[in-house]
Amino acid sequence: MKGHIKERSPGKWAIVLDIYDAAGKRRRKWHTFETTSKRKAEEECARLITELKSGNYVEPTKQTVAGFLNEWLTFIKPSVAPKTFERYAEICRKGLVPLIGTVILAKLKTDKIDAAFTDALTKPRADHRKRKEGEELEPLPPLAPRTVHHFRRVLIKALGQAVTWERLSRNPAAATTPPKVERKKMLAYDAAQTAQLIDELRPTRMFIPMLLAVKCGLRRGEILALRWRHVELGDNLRHLSIVESAEQTADGVRYKEPKSGRARTVALSASTVAELKAHRTRQAEEQLRLGIRPDADSFVVAQVDGSPLQPRSLTHEWIRVLGKTKLPRIRFHDLRHTHASQMLSAGVHPKVASERLGHSTIGITLDLYSHVMPGMQADAAEAVDAAIRSAVKPGS
Repeated sequence: MKGHIKERSPGKWAIVLDIYDAAGKRRRKWHTFETTSKRKAEEECARLITELKSGNYVEPTKQTVAGFLNEWLTFIKPSVAPKTFERYAEICRKGLVPLIGTVILAKLKTDKIDAAFTDALTKPRADHRKRKEGEELEPLPPLAPRTVHHFRRVLIKALGQAVTWERLSRNPAAATTPPKVERKKMLAYDAAQTAQLIDELRPTRMFIPMLLAVKCGLRRGEILALRWRHVELGDNLRHLSIVESAEQTADGVRYKEPKSGRARTVALSASTVAELKAHRTRQAEEQLRLGIRPDADSFVVAQVDGSPLQPRSLTHEWIRVLGKTKLPRIRFHDLRHTHASQMLSAGVHPKVASERLGHSTIGITLDLYSHVMPGMQADAAEAVDAAIRSAVKPGS
């Protein structure tokens, strides 16, 4: 295996590789390499020769990153959830393609990806807003680090497939520098604010969804997939069975297994049972007036005619209803954080809280909510101190 370099123009080098087949016939492969340093061009030539000798050489093609990402999306569509595919497609087509889509896949290097991500973090976003004649709009701000972090994760996954398909010898995205992402501050209501919320939302249709989130820790999709056959309101059995979750996609709402991948049971307090019983009676009367006979398969939270609610509709209604109160503005999902924070602040064991919240491991619960567990650090210090004292022999 041999190779040499030629400077085509300032900053552009041709790397020429001599490849010999079994009959000794020579073929030549040309690579373009951009650098102002002859030494770096020689190093790249040596790297390609090493790949040839080790059998890891990948012949260059003219496929662009945009073309490859479209091919990858088609490949993964049957193997991922519809919502996941929508997110991947949005990141690829609206995020990655504008940044690096025109680059030839075989020439995509770590430094080019890093440079593209730096531009996304520091330069105004591409503006596709419609303008009236003569109207000038403020430039859109750069992308947030969290957004670029998601771009990077998807690109690593996509280019990993390119390596598997032998389009690339290694994954250039894996060595990129991840942006620093600040952890989002967790918002939650305290007990007084929760009581005020319950009082103010009681006359609205958001009352039961809010109650299931703030008193049971249910996710939005779990609330909208809950049916009366999943609810036990007896004297001895008082719980909800979370077996499905509603997910909104471009094709509509689908029902899937819960986020953790397994069903769970959530115990109900006496006051929550009373509220659900009253709600079931009101809902039945409302639907019977429309000539609809509710049954065990009916949704607990539904439209007036019993048809299911869309997740986005619930979020929009939450924003509208909350805006009429004087309470701090938080996301609907933050009601779940409210339930978790109040449980752990009250001394509920993290394992119980983890099961109630439907976390796949207790580690997730501890990582998210350890800051609200009172006295954990002090208790740990005292426990270690007591253990050492008990181990010390008298008179030593």
